[in-house]
Amino acid sequence: MQLSNPQHIRTLRYAVGLTIAIALAFGIAWPLSFLFPVLSAVMLALPLPKPTLSQGLRNMRNTLFAFGVGFLVTQFILPHTVLYIPILGLLLFHTYYHLNRGGSFWLVLMLLICLLLMPMLAGVHEGLAIGVVSGLVGSSWLTICLLWLAHYLVPDLPGGPAMPAPPGYQPGYSAPAAEAALKSTVVVLPIAILFLANNWTSQILVMVFAAIFSLSPNLDKGKEAGMNSIKSTLIGGGAAFFVYWALVVVPEYHFLILLMFLVSLSFGAAINAGTAMAKYLPSAMVAMIILVNSSLAEDADFSENFVMRVLLITMATIYVVTALRVLDAYWPKPIVISSKL
Repeated sequence: MQLSNPQHIRTLRYAVGLTIAIALAFGIAWPLSFLFPVLSAVMLALPLPKPTLSQGLRNMRNTLFAFGVGFLVTQFILPHTVLYIPILGLLLFHTYYHLNRGGSFWLVLMLLICLLLMPMLAGVHEGLAIGVVSGLVGSSWLTICLLWLAHYLVPDLPGGPAMPAPPGYQPGYSAPAAEAALKSTVVVLPIAILFLANNWTSQILVMVFAAIFSLSPNLDKGKEAGMNSIKSTLIGGGAAFFVYWALVVVPEYHFLILLMFLVSLSFGAAINAGTAMAKYLPSAMVAMIILVNSSLAEDADFSENFVMRVLLITMATIYVVTALRVLDAYWPKPIVISSKL
């Protein structure tokens, strides 16, 4: 592979970085270790240059802040249902509002995961919730460190692209941002309350997907995001099927690392080729990692895990699209006052 081609450089960096993450996650297997390669797959697929030290440290700080918010809400507010529901709605609104005004997407993603995951898992066991989100913080910090390592091992060409300037945070009140945040909150809050009330921890993916799909309360965008996730899951499921049965034949750790390097190299080449399928492949790689990880557990059923994941994403898509359609139909329209001269 010629490293004078920027596409080849990004492809090799994707494969090397993701293989390192998979080797550590599957080799050490700390709580929620699979999130490390999942987050790494998402970030390495982006055609971005090496993050600066200040950007990495800021993302680490944002992750810790999100963990602190989720912990305080779970520890002190969750036991008081009358207070918890409106406070959760208020926190969700401000989370979406922050994103709509140009805030950090990483911070918003971490806040959504912490606000929705921790209270649900606290219903099973308080220590489990703290351990899970602590694993999330550790995996996210390792992801940031891995980005630096991957760029060090496979650097960009001199004079490569600069880090794109963020759109900038808009201070002050913004009516369009507030309206969009309110719509997203109205969509997510009922399903969050429903899952918490019934303690549906086994179906938590539906709630998380619904929160992600509703980041943009636009009916077409929400529908497109859901359909893209279904297609990505089908592609990732096909790759996971191949990896799973290859590991059944050769159940060795070294073979797993070699196999995942070859698979990630193939995915990286397709992602950076710019083909029509490229937009589905980063999420497909995430789906493959999750399916392989869940299928390697004792007494796990690959077919059941695959069908359940597709079903959950489909349910999340149907809910978000239906809720946004109802909101669009009944949302108050601006009153136009005409004057006659």
